[in-house]
Amino acid sequence: MLLVKILNFKYLVLSALLTTSSVQANEFWGLESWINSLRTPNFEEITDINARKQAFFNYLLPAINRQNTKIIQLRHKLKTGALTASKLSKIYKYYNVTKGDLEALLIRVDVVPASLILAQGAYESNWGRSRFAKYYHNFFGLWCFTKGCGVVPLKREEKALHEVVKFSSLEKSIEYYIRSINRNTAYETLRKIRKHKRDQQQPITGIALAEGLGSYAEIGYEYIQTVQSIITYNKLSKYDFIDKS
Repeated sequence: MLLVKILNFKYLVLSALLTTSSVQANEFWGLESWINSLRTPNFEEITDINARKQAFFNYLLPAINRQNTKIIQLRHKLKTGALTASKLSKIYKYYNVTKGDLEALLIRVDVVPASLILAQGAYESNWGRSRFAKYYHNFFGLWCFTKGCGVVPLKREEKALHEVVKFSSLEKSIEYYIRSINRNTAYETLRKIRKHKRDQQQPITGIALAEGLGSYAEIGYEYIQTVQSIITYNKLSKYDFIDKS
């Protein structure tokens, strides 16, 4: 009986959303995604540029900080040997590191500065106004390459195979983005910069790590300069996570 009531409630919620929203249901996938999309600010309706930017930062920042906090906590557990063998094995697999190579694992299990995430999110999603950010919680232009794995871009070239990853929430989008930065071979330079900062006991900043984003976009170093300029102009370094572990 309780299960029936829960299902009926979800049906009523979904029905209400379908009848009250101006957005077509086929632009969403799943009830979770739909509800989370309603929590996303409509950045297009915020006409004041400064207000839109602040709304964008306010929306993304809590989720960014939560993910970085989890990473810091995991680093501590790795260093103190507080994980079970089973859990540790899963962590090695998750970060694509050879089992037993703790030093290599710690290079990957590390924070990504909030300033970098905010700047990339702003650039890739046009300050939250892109179709993929609005309907699929993808603020970072993240791709996948299996048919049906995401959403096909409207202007994709005929022979192209990529799709844009869709997420059911902002939290999952940021988690996936950080995982990509931390384990994709394309960002090895970024991770080397971060490790050097740690070894020298220097702050890990978005400005510094942006130098390792040359492979994120086809425009190469121009992309790096754009991300750095967004960080500088909007004074985003003040949001960077301070950690000396």
